[in-house]
Formats: sequence, C-alpha cells, structure tokens
Amino acid sequence: MSTKELGTYESFDHVVFWVGNAKQAASYYTTRLGFRHICYRGLETGQRDIVSHVVRQGKITFVFQSALSPNDKVLGPHLVTHGDGVRDVAFTVDDCRAVFRQALKRGATPIKEPWEEKDENGAVVMATVATYGDTVHTFIERKAYKGVFLPGYEVIKGKDPLEDSLPNVGLMYLDHVVGNQPDDEMTKRNHDRLKQYYFLFRYEKVFGFHRFWSVDDKQIHTQYSSLRSIVMASNNEFIKMPVNEPASGSRKSQIQEYVDYYGGAGVQHIALRTDNIVTAIINLRARGLEFLDVPSSYYESLREKLKSASIKVTEDVGILEKLKILVDYDDEGYLLQIFTKPLQDRPTFFVEVIQRKNHQGFGAGNFKALFEAIERDQEARGNL
Repeated sequence: MSTKELGTYESFDHVVFWVGNAKQAASYYTTRLGFRHICYRGLETGQRDIVSHVVRQGKITFVFQSALSPNDKVLGPHLVTHGDGVRDVAFTVDDCRAVFRQALKRGATPIKEPWEEKDENGAVVMATVATYGDTVHTFIERKAYKGVFLPGYEVIKGKDPLEDSLPNVGLMYLDHVVGNQPDDEMTKRNHDRLKQYYFLFRYEKVFGFHRFWSVDDKQIHTQYSSLRSIVMASNNEFIKMPVNEPASGSRKSQIQEYVDYYGGAGVQHIALRTDNIVTAIINLRARGLEFLDVPSSYYESLREKLKSASIKVTEDVGILEKLKILVDYDDEGYLLQIFTKPLQDRPTFFVEVIQRKNHQGFGAGNFKALFEAIERDQEARGNL
C-alpha cells in the first residue's frame, strides 16, 4: 500500500488544555511565557458549550478550553479527576480520512469520526482517536484552509498592552510531548498476550511511529527513585512522543507523584524549542516564570567533564550556571535544557525549554540532576 493511501503525519499541529478558567490560563501563558493571544471561540461567536482561547508563539499553538454550561458532563468530571492539563495533542496530517482509517484498522480506539468544518477561509478535516489515559490525538488536515487557526474562531482585535512592554522570549516550535504512565503500563500484555511494551505497541502498530530513543531504570536513577522511558517518533521525526513510567525505589518518584495527582496517565510536560536559550531564560525569568534549582556542584562537575570532551560548548558555563541551564552532550554535539516548576497547584504539568546543537537526545546525562531537583521540590511538598 502506498504512503498516499495510508496518509502521513507531518508535524505537531496544536495542544489543547482543559482548564477551569480558559481566559485566565491564556493570560498566564501570554504574560509568563511570551505567547500572543491570537483568536477566540465562545458565546460571542455562537459557541454555547465550550469556550476556547488560542495563544501562539513561533509555530507553537496552545488552546485553552473551559465549559460554559453548569450542566457540562465532559470537561467537569475531567477537571475534577485531573485538574488543569493536556487533553489533546493534535497532529497535522496530509489526509485525515486515510490516517484515521488506517489507525482504526491497526487497532486505534475512535473518539470522533472524521468531520469537516469550514468558513470563508476554507475547510479543515478532523478526526480524533484515544491514546494513553484520557488523552487523545486529533488528526488535522488543513491544506485547504487559509485562516489563522480553525473555522469558527474569531481573530483577536487589538493587542494586550503587556505584549510590547515585556521582553520577547523566542520560543519556536514543539520539540516533544512527554507522557507519564503508572508502573507496568508500558509492559502490559497486548491482545495476543505477547509481552512487550504496550506504549511501543500502540505508537508503532497503530500510528506507524518508530522507536527513536529509550533508557531504563539501570541508567536513570537517584538514591530514591528511577524511571523507564521510551521515545516514539513519526517517520519524518518531526513528532516525538516520549513516555515515562516509574520504577521501584525507596521513595515515591516524580513520575508516581504525577500519576497520583493527575489521577492516571497523561501529559507530564511539553518541550519548547528555541535557538537562543540564554536569552529565552533571561526573559522568561524577567517575566516571573519559576524554574527548578540546580546546585553549583553540577556545574563544577560539568566544567571538569568538558575539559576532556570532544565537543566545545560555546556558551559561557558561568552564565548557564547563573540561569540553571543543564547541558548534555555526545561526540557529535550538545543540548541545553531547563525545566519550569509545575505551572498549576497540582504538581503535574510543567514546561521544558530546549536548544539543540547537533544533538538529538533527551538529556539522559541530566536525568539524575533533574530528578534530584524535582525530589527537593517533592520533599517541600511532603511527597517524597
């Protein structure tokens, strides 16, 4: 069967958050993270059930949705269980009906059959399937659409006065979206009762992704906890979907803390790509965004390791230390990354900012430092 008959995954399209107050959540991401409020759908546009506020930075599009009706039976129960969090990680595809049809043939659970929406800017075809927990993927075919986002949305007129007074951040696009699952979810038996990674099975067999990267608890652990992680990627590798699960340890891992407070599997964090992480973090800190702390001993060790490394980090390590940016590298290149504290009261969702310099890993060399930083925050919350 040809690729055209199957349909292809092109990129991340957008991410939908279900939240208690979409207007205020959108405002938080514009003021703290530097997004722009681009369009809206709600009572004024004829939408009576769900309000949606859309923000964008570079090619990153986030949609915040809340229920308008007190009798809502979908978003309400979801929020009680999970709190504010990611509901939908949408993918741009070239042929929505073909991708949906093939996913169902391979065992996907349908949430909504293909449907079309249109306005004066053209038409968009969409379909939705389930993934881990209560999270879903919507396939978006938008090649016949010229609007700013999707049909039915009204472009925001005027600008927030804070947009020009706060420093520009420079986030460019989604690098990867990370999910957490309870222990052993990745090792359930499938319907053929062949023991294998369940997540791997779903993304490989259902979505046609391939295994891109993985680590286990022998590689990633601290004194108290450990994890297993697999990264699945689309054929063009523009979409990368890692998933973590906790491994046994003497204390509660940050993965298990997430599962406990989220109420099951779900999206733990989203990595946002930039080509100048130093400027991005300086400006995000100026906007009041909070990041995990990293001890000076990490940078003392980093300086020693870099003396014999085959690559050269061009950024000033002193500035990286001041900003608490982590460095991971191999023989070909390196990456720079940093993690925010949780962006809501439940210790669930957070954001990673990442810059890649010829390095396509996921910071395995930093996992120990990251875990220890998270464990310090866990201890402060009484959850370690």
